[in-house]
Amino acid sequence: MKNKKKTKKGKKGWLRPRHRLFRNILAVTLGVYTRLKYKIKVERFREQEKRPYLILFNHQTAFDQFFVGISFRGPVYYVATEDIFTKGWVSSLIKYLVAPIPIKKQSTDVKAVMTCLRVAREGGTIAIAPEGNRTFGGSTGYMNFAIAQLARKMGLPIALYRIEGGYGVHPRWSDVVRGGGMRSYVSRVIMPEEYAGLTDEELCSEIKQGLDVVEGRGEREFSHKRRAEYLERAFYTCPVCGLSELHSEGAQVRCKRCGRTVTVNPDMTLTGEGFELPYGNVGEWYDWQCAYVNSIDTTLLTDTPLSSDVCTIFRVIPCKNKIKLGEELPVSLYGDRITVGDKTFDFDSASVVTVLGRNKLNIYYGDEVYQIKSGKRFCALEYMNLYYRYKNLKTGGKENDEFLGL
Repeated sequence: MKNKKKTKKGKKGWLRPRHRLFRNILAVTLGVYTRLKYKIKVERFREQEKRPYLILFNHQTAFDQFFVGISFRGPVYYVATEDIFTKGWVSSLIKYLVAPIPIKKQSTDVKAVMTCLRVAREGGTIAIAPEGNRTFGGSTGYMNFAIAQLARKMGLPIALYRIEGGYGVHPRWSDVVRGGGMRSYVSRVIMPEEYAGLTDEELCSEIKQGLDVVEGRGEREFSHKRRAEYLERAFYTCPVCGLSELHSEGAQVRCKRCGRTVTVNPDMTLTGEGFELPYGNVGEWYDWQCAYVNSIDTTLLTDTPLSSDVCTIFRVIPCKNKIKLGEELPVSLYGDRITVGDKTFDFDSASVVTVLGRNKLNIYYGDEVYQIKSGKRFCALEYMNLYYRYKNLKTGGKENDEFLGL
């Protein structure tokens, strides 16, 4: 189908000639920028020919989509969180130039699925990060089983696109880019005739294996003098105190309760200053933290706040804008609820709690969506993890009862 041809009901096609033009401009300008910034080796997919693909990639940095775009010829239509569509004229410009496909984070979005099928029918290449989130701990995260079903419905060749070294070069919790280098490339293509003979479980397993990247465990050095800065965006546990509050500076992070200090080494191994740690590196610390949260009964932790801060709260109009409801408001986390000012979001009534970017928090509550933004050291991840722990305890017997939102 030609891009200019109208679909039924008089709608124009999703694909437009300007998308290709803008992609070519970005490939030259941002291609140079990303290579200089991340020292990345982006390998072109020379077997692409002229057919569209479904690109599935693991998610490590905020620039992953540009690595994908450089590897493939022609425009790529990315499935993107609805948050990028709430930024006024910037969102309008993004939609005009690259037409991303909006999706509600951490939820089944029928409209997003239908849009993907529409783009595939028009001959477009689509890119999705099946994790739905950038990794906080260095390992490729949870992937929803539905990705296999969606891939089968599209009927496109599946290109498994691996991004390696991104967690070391630019962790999600950090503001600084480290030295060390990255690589991104198509590791495997699964053709429609190949996955036609697989069950959904088998196809999902193949996708997971192809995108499984484990980092942050002392593989190699990623040097920077501020390599521990803002680690508290992802870590909120102490080996002595359990749930706690941390403060990072330079290459070290300190527990505010017991005063113990940990040094983060260039290879992401950890050294306890004057004491032994139960984990040896950043990745193991993250795994230990998840295991710790899954060992506590949050339904009993409802009397005093587990964490407190000051925030600005917005009501989100999905794919349109955000309305500020208040600022400099106290925000507190309990084992069964989040409070912001005089407003309470009890976990029983919330359908989704999720982290966007480094440390923004979205709460899907009834028919409304709220976003909480706080200071640079705010740990939105703790709020999400405790929400899912509470939900898992309440529902019980779920297949994935250790899932903490990532």
